[in-house]
Amino acid sequence: MAEPDAAGALPALPARAARALERQRLVGRILAPLWIPLAAAAMRGLLGWRLEGAREARARYRRLRAESRAPLLVCANHLTLVDSFLVAWALGAPAFFVRDYGALPWNVPEAANFAVRWWSRALVYLMKCIPVRRGGDRREAALVLARVAHVVRGGDAALLFPEGGRSRTGRVDVGAAAYGVGRLVKALPGCLVACVYLRGEGQRTWSDFPRRGERFRVALSVLEPKSDAAGLRGSREIAREILERIAAMEADALARK
Repeated sequence: MAEPDAAGALPALPARAARALERQRLVGRILAPLWIPLAAAAMRGLLGWRLEGAREARARYRRLRAESRAPLLVCANHLTLVDSFLVAWALGAPAFFVRDYGALPWNVPEAANFAVRWWSRALVYLMKCIPVRRGGDRREAALVLARVAHVVRGGDAALLFPEGGRSRTGRVDVGAAAYGVGRLVKALPGCLVACVYLRGEGQRTWSDFPRRGERFRVALSVLEPKSDAAGLRGSREIAREILERIAAMEADALARK
């Protein structure tokens, strides 16, 4: 991610970029009755994945969407390349997302992983993705955050991973808190964060993909992170608060195992 300026403010999003996001959302929304059920069917039917705790997490997420109009970010632990799809699946059934398309989170995948070939770029476009090139141009990375802020201000949810990448230890690393998530929260007054902890029973450490037939446990907790500090320090404090909550959820999940 780009280094913040002294104030930590996000750059203004050009009108052309805002219109492009609106077109992207419209295309995905029109085709949602097709691609959302197909994605869920592939995870459950083709790959044999199962969710434990999804009923409670989905009910909590539905209430959150129904009862609050505050900006909403979803933050989760990160172990595989497909965590964005798994987290979305854990938060709602296909019919829910078709009805409330804004509840389906936008996500920010690594362009090198998901936006290389034409067909993968088409899927990324359809599936509410805003690709980012990690370690790339600072201005470009800052504009990615500005794009995310724009869609969240418009009423959509967005998913980010506060660790900035897949955990190499297999556990939530509070010390790896990246400032990008905190910077985004500070740009969205009153922002709520739905913290999600999701892990496959056979997932010992990070990997590209979960095993076929994997059973995932999921939990959700909501908080409104805050910091009185300005700039980089405040952004990091917020990101750390979010990761501390997810780490506590991990400790609870492992204790119940």
